[in-house]
Amino acid sequence: MASEEKPEDTAADDGMADWAEALLEQKATESGPESGGPLSGEPPKPFSSGGEGHANDINMVLDIPVQLSVELGRTKVPIKHILQLGQGSVVELDALAGEPMDVLVNGYLIAQGEVVVVNDKFGIRLTDVVTPSERLRRVSKN
Repeated sequence: MASEEKPEDTAADDGMADWAEALLEQKATESGPESGGPLSGEPPKPFSSGGEGHANDINMVLDIPVQLSVELGRTKVPIKHILQLGQGSVVELDALAGEPMDVLVNGYLIAQGEVVVVNDKFGIRLTDVVTPSERLRRVSKN
């Protein structure tokens, strides 16, 4: 009986050895000496600032969702007026009819535009886009 168990144990050991060998090979490929991984004796390198590494860094943030909103206008009213609002109430805003609407991303102004209707849905056509330097200046003020 002991001889019958040995081939099964050997087969199981060979299977585990194959997995272990494959994992070691994968680790060696992913973190070889050129990438600064554990096998090179060096700490992993941070994100690079040029070349393809830079493109990969920027791609990491391109799919992050942000809140884009269009602001028709603003007004300040006392709470008692808010509590009196009902269906059909009109709230006067500080914006004039025909004025450009503010386009905000996560609450920060990035552009202005005019309202358009496309296939029975509202949209906005951008008429003025805030420059990146102006966006940074506005963000740093807040």
